[in-house]
Amino acid sequence: MKERLRNQFSYLFFILLAVLAFYTVFQDNDLGMVAASLKKMKVGYLLFAVIIALVFTMMEGVMIYYLLRVVQGAARFWPCIRYSFVGFFYSGITPSATGGQPMQLFHMKRDGNDLSASTVVLMTVALVYKLVLVLMGIAMILLRFSTLKEHLGRYLNLFYLGMFLNTALVAVLLIVMGFPSFARYFLLAAEKLFVRIKIMKPSQARVGKINRFVDSYQNAVYFLSCHKKQVAAVILATFVQRCLVFILPYIVYLGFGLSGTDALTILLIQMSIYLAVDMLPLPGAQGITELMYRHVFQTIFTAEFVVPSMCVTRGVSFYFLLFFSIAVCTCHYFWEKLRRY
Repeated sequence: MKERLRNQFSYLFFILLAVLAFYTVFQDNDLGMVAASLKKMKVGYLLFAVIIALVFTMMEGVMIYYLLRVVQGAARFWPCIRYSFVGFFYSGITPSATGGQPMQLFHMKRDGNDLSASTVVLMTVALVYKLVLVLMGIAMILLRFSTLKEHLGRYLNLFYLGMFLNTALVAVLLIVMGFPSFARYFLLAAEKLFVRIKIMKPSQARVGKINRFVDSYQNAVYFLSCHKKQVAAVILATFVQRCLVFILPYIVYLGFGLSGTDALTILLIQMSIYLAVDMLPLPGAQGITELMYRHVFQTIFTAEFVVPSMCVTRGVSFYFLLFFSIAVCTCHYFWEKLRRY
């Protein structure tokens, strides 16, 4: 009952944010003009963007499949692809994308995968994803800072905040993996302090979760140390996967018949938006993503196409994938019910 209420609250909060984001973005725009501009988008480029978005999501499933075969010796391909859509859906409707992995783990366990192996695989995928994102951000600061400064403007501090939060998370995970005894002592000490000063209530379940969290990352460390080539392959695949979603605005740019800005510049600007909002406690980073897109792409897409391009880019890379993920989860649910009968 409590879980159902929590899910219903997540759905309502997501819908509320979507409505607020829509109002914020379109309050200063003529919807008729936006619709007229949208009609100028070439269908071929739109379909290409949709395919790229689907490939981006499914690549996570491919990595899960690849790592599961390494860890537990066997895995089924299509269920792993489904796990990627499950993760996208629940990440999209929960703050800071916190709901994706627990639901993926639930589905993987229900399908008969080993719980320990599934945990190690998901933690490896999550760590590599964050690590690649941070490394790409650092490379951009070192090599193309002028691009950041020119286009981000007042959102530059938000980019720095995103970099700090992502880097801090990667650092914490690496500390847990490299120094598990210290991490366990620190987390348990922090838990006791919060209980003592009445911020938290005493809970053995919470202590158990802390111990399982540290133990899980110890298993991940062992896996990473024993499978360096496989981890390197996942790092490369994650880099390609990230680039796919970052290049979507350029496909939209070409679809509107625009020219004058190179693909790398648009990719880097989109990456900066993603880094800035990735850790914010908003489901799907709704609202702030749209506002930031309008600002940083204003000079590239021009006043006529900046909002239509945002509608297509955001629509394909988030809302379309979200509803497609819902469809995948729903179809699987009814398929399982039919199989039982």
